[in-house]
Amino acid sequence: MTRSIVVVGGGITGLVSAYLAAKEGKRVTIVESAPKIGGLLNTFEIGGSQLEFFYHHFFTHDAELSWLLDELDLKKEVLYKKTTMGVFRKSRTWDFNTPFDLLRFKPISWIGKVRFVLTTLFLTKVAQWRSYEYVPAYAWFRKWAGKSATQALWGPMLEVKFGPYFDKIPLAWMIGRLRQRMNSRKSGDERLGYLKGSLSVLCDRLSERLVEMGVDIRANSPLTEIEMNGNSIARIHTGSGTVEGDQYLFTLPTVHLGKIKGLPATVKERIDNTEYFGVYCTILSLKRSLSDVYWLNVADGGFAFGGVIEHTNLVPATEYNGQNLVYLSRYFAHSEDISSWSKDKVEEVMVSDLKRIYPDLKDEEINSVHLFRSNTAAMVNDLNFSAKVPSCQTIIPNMFLCNMAHIYPDERSVNNSIRIAAEAIMTMGMDGQSVPKNLSLSGKIGFLNS
Repeated sequence: MTRSIVVVGGGITGLVSAYLAAKEGKRVTIVESAPKIGGLLNTFEIGGSQLEFFYHHFFTHDAELSWLLDELDLKKEVLYKKTTMGVFRKSRTWDFNTPFDLLRFKPISWIGKVRFVLTTLFLTKVAQWRSYEYVPAYAWFRKWAGKSATQALWGPMLEVKFGPYFDKIPLAWMIGRLRQRMNSRKSGDERLGYLKGSLSVLCDRLSERLVEMGVDIRANSPLTEIEMNGNSIARIHTGSGTVEGDQYLFTLPTVHLGKIKGLPATVKERIDNTEYFGVYCTILSLKRSLSDVYWLNVADGGFAFGGVIEHTNLVPATEYNGQNLVYLSRYFAHSEDISSWSKDKVEEVMVSDLKRIYPDLKDEEINSVHLFRSNTAAMVNDLNFSAKVPSCQTIIPNMFLCNMAHIYPDERSVNNSIRIAAEAIMTMGMDGQSVPKNLSLSGKIGFLNS
């Protein structure tokens, strides 16, 4: 008998889970609250092309993503390019790509540079993340990388990304983040990838393939109630009707799932202890490029954003009718004042702060400004976070969870979302072995094979 699977949430994790289940001949239904699928991969039109609300790029070692692109005949559409990184510190921009750039980086002392190199090599090549879940990254950097490197780099970067939690983030998370970045480097150069036409191409092709496989995709269908029959889910209620299945995979953020009527208290207790960061992404369309730096980390305090990502230093401006596109990103805790700022205030402050870095930028050189916000952009990965990660198989036999919490200790990415989807499918008793593994640290907690 063909079993039926209901996937709640139409982000990349939910879509890939549905794809793997459908490949096994399961009857699959996807329910998504938004008008279209894609989640954090959604895009808007600019310059005659599509662009993600929130910046994305790929790494050369993203084996899981490479597999999906191959499955969808999109691998040839990926552009890989050498990119550059910089650091804005002491009111100036410093290149930060090669050992020579580090030598020229005056905010760090000479002994600090030696300690910076040694500790970075240790974290990327030697350290085992499970041994550092109880160790705050900030305190560890202060002790081992030294005061100079911590004040100039690590401290400001942790503070702007994690706000009031900056000194509670475990070194385990930093190990995952550094390995993701460093392993895409070759001879000091970092090559990053991007899908021609944006990730909307991937979402559209995957959606088409799912429909061809008989998957029922229901957008505009927010989950409203979970109806139980004894110790199992009998059906779910959505904004567009009732859906029944044999197994239910919930990929939506736990903060949303926890508010659903009918959610068993035993499950709610397990997920109520996780928090999320929000994010603002302000996108500027400019008449010219700001610099030749793709990713600029802002390590000076007092800025409304922590990164300046010049997208058209990865993808040529010709793809957007000559418009130069720049992301200004800011993660925020929901307790911070910035979380309640109006759209106009966010745009005004961010553009003003950008001019502090690039004082020659004129108002007439700005074509347009676009602001996007997500309240569930990243998890608050505090100390010993693995103890908070819920099991994919819940205490309810036919209820499964798979979301951003399961990406820990790695960083959120399309590749890592695919990894946890494969792990969820295997936990549900299906075959996810066709999805290759490479360097991802995601999917290590809460799954059948973890």
